[in-house]
Amino acid sequence: MTYSNDVRPESLKSLSDITHTPFWLDDPLRPDPEPALVKEIVTDLLVIGAGYSGLWTALLAIEENPARDVVILEAGEVAIGATGRNGGFMDSSLTHGFSNGFSRWPREIGTLLALGLQNLREIEETIERYGIDCDYIRTGDIDMATEPHHIDEIKEELQLAAPHQANFQFLNREQVQSIVKSPIFIAGMRKPDSSLVNPARLAWGLRKACLDLGVQIYESSPVTKLEEDGKHVIATTRQGRVRASHVALATNAFPPLLKRLKYYVVPVYDYALMTEPLTPAQRESIGWQGREGVSDASRQFHYTRTTADGRILWGGYDAVYYWNNGFGPHLETSSVMFGRLAEHFFQAFPQLEGIRFTHAWGGAIDTCSRFSPFWGTAHHGKTAYAMGYTGLGVGATRFGARVMLDILDHKRTERTDLEFVQTKPLPFPPEPLRSLGINLTRWSMEQVDRNGGRENLWLRAMDWLGLGFDS
Repeated sequence: MTYSNDVRPESLKSLSDITHTPFWLDDPLRPDPEPALVKEIVTDLLVIGAGYSGLWTALLAIEENPARDVVILEAGEVAIGATGRNGGFMDSSLTHGFSNGFSRWPREIGTLLALGLQNLREIEETIERYGIDCDYIRTGDIDMATEPHHIDEIKEELQLAAPHQANFQFLNREQVQSIVKSPIFIAGMRKPDSSLVNPARLAWGLRKACLDLGVQIYESSPVTKLEEDGKHVIATTRQGRVRASHVALATNAFPPLLKRLKYYVVPVYDYALMTEPLTPAQRESIGWQGREGVSDASRQFHYTRTTADGRILWGGYDAVYYWNNGFGPHLETSSVMFGRLAEHFFQAFPQLEGIRFTHAWGGAIDTCSRFSPFWGTAHHGKTAYAMGYTGLGVGATRFGARVMLDILDHKRTERTDLEFVQTKPLPFPPEPLRSLGINLTRWSMEQVDRNGGRENLWLRAMDWLGLGFDS
């Protein structure tokens, strides 16, 4: 089934009581912020950004060497960016899925799968060790076919993955309907090595673990300048300065402090809705007792999941790029996007007609042309960065943090020897070619599912060049 974008009045009515605060951040357990930096300090390791990338970097660094001084500077509050706005899908994949990894690094795919599973297990161990209450559950994830050509694509991926012991399973229509009752799901592929988490509470738990171990966190402290000074890198904020021996940049979709990075990453806005808690009768009408994560197999795909208190999150489909790397709170709400998402929700779950949405929000994804993270250095190796997760960073950011520390500590490891780590994506062109290319790609992707899976010449050319676009 191809979704219709014609929005009915009933769908708009379901949005009449929404708040634009991200659901995960609208939580009485949200911690009070740490104070801003108002002095000059010296540290061994400065981490810029307190999302997952930054928190994992600081925690791993202090765990490895408790004597190391570690400081985090955060422009706003912990988890206010993509970390607190995503769907809470924690996948074992480091490469934005098996197909993307296999197409780009076929010789390394077995190693990348193994490292991804190890990374997920170590995240689980961390959650248990620090007693982080974040509704973590290893539910598995299901890619749902909504069009006949999706079934062929799923079977092709299963065939490619089988020699690499990827633990995927084909599900027919009867099997997927026994999991989630939706008229649009006609088959699926189960990936058991995937989890759900309350993303903000995970970040707040990592924050507490960092503080308990002696990491200094300064919030409301945006870095305005980053410059090399002899053996140190100096980060200047509005009211203070940090002189650091090493710096880990974990700013992701935020405007980069290194000019070169603006050519490799674009901020793409993704939008999501959260329903009110379902009644017992509504829950019975859709099944879904196992709380599996679900996404459809379209090029412009939706992701959906349930929460601990019985709500449904529904997001994705449109990934919107705004002119000249547009970024800011003014882009986090869109009545057009929210209306389209609501309409698509009721097409997927017509039995829930009349349910209301309580929260609607958007957030920027750090998108690169290879859809998966990349690394690099600046300031003669004193600064390292990891970015480009393209919407699948809840788990992969921990691996990215581990690689950044390897690089800063000049360690040669199995991770740093990977072609995956040593190479970079192709850069995006400057404006106006950037906007023209991205928007043409988005339009072309939408046409794929309306044309039985057939790609046009533009998409085939993008595939050949190793460029693309994905939410």
